Amino acid sequence: MLKIKNAVDADFERITEIYEYARKYMIQSGNPKQWGNSYPEADLIKSDIAKNVCKVIYDESGIHGVFALFEGKDPTYAHIENGSWLNDESYVTVHRIAGDGEVHGIFHCAVNYCKSISRNIRIDTHADNLTMQRLIEKNGFVKCGTIYVSDGTPRIAYHWSA
Repeated sequence: MLKIKNAVDADFERITEIYEYARKYMIQSGNPKQWGNSYPEADLIKSDIAKNVCKVIYDESGIHGVFALFEGKDPTYAHIENGSWLNDESYVTVHRIAGDGEVHGIFHCAVNYCKSISRNIRIDTHADNLTMQRLIEKNGFVKCGTIYVSDGTPRIAYHWSA
């Protein structure tokens, strides 16, 4: 059974392995631009751990997934084009979610965790990330429009609301 906990410094190496696997998977599946060969960088992962926003998904055999979870307004989501959010209520945002490819249900586990702490969840993904788009939509999120990440590239924005 998959569980979620805050990542600690000792999890750093395993987290970087999972992100490496995810980057390779994205490149091989036709999504080479979203994370490229280096995102998220080590400093960002360490910062996420220090701020207690880095979550790991694990079972009795170890850590199989990772994501960053933010509460409160995400500056990236302040402006949305070609649509609108489902509401303006408080929300949590899921960023940088990845699995090791060994265990199914990583995304579903993360979403269920988020639903247990918030009535609104926002997430975005690259237009080329068809795997993530399917997972997001399969888990009840509504496509709301387009947002732009810090480097100016567009992302498809989704929102789930209870």
